[in-house]
Amino acid sequence: VAAGVRRVEAVTGLNALAYVQGMEETLGGVAGTLKVTPGEVPARVGALLEQMRDLEKEMNALKSRLASAQGDELVNQAVDVKGIKVLAAVLTGADAKGLRETMDKLKDKLKTAVIVLASVDGNKVQIAAGVTADSMGKVKAGELVNFVAQQVGGKGGGKADMAMAGGTDASGLAAALKSVQAWVAERA
Repeated sequence: VAAGVRRVEAVTGLNALAYVQGMEETLGGVAGTLKVTPGEVPARVGALLEQMRDLEKEMNALKSRLASAQGDELVNQAVDVKGIKVLAAVLTGADAKGLRETMDKLKDKLKTAVIVLASVDGNKVQIAAGVTADSMGKVKAGELVNFVAQQVGGKGGGKADMAMAGGTDASGLAAALKSVQAWVAERA
């Protein structure tokens, strides 16, 4: 559409017939895959999309519960460093939201703590660092998450109490997590 101009695209003659036949063939293929008649395709696709949304919600809820359960197990792995409980661990299958939620629960349970949680997807790494309020004078989550992220080919940032980062080299994650205790010990 332009000033005083309208453009129309059209197919005519035998090309129109070929176009409609092609569309019918495509619709027939989709209907066959869905095992419905061509007229039922829109309703079936709508139902499948709704089912997919429900499954995604259920999957996210299960991921959250799994991360929470893993978090409960991790409490015992925290090491005391100059009066601060330090925990650096991998949460299997967690996404960024799961890392944050588990971080909050661990901070509540450990009270005075510095926590680094990571998850791996292929070669990509997601990292969350958390520091309880009473430890922020000594340790900043943003600095800590960058220290860990640099070792796995990434960077990140955030606030003094919570920070997130990403990396592209999962092979360096184990060593990066091991180095957290010494890093905290230097600052505590």
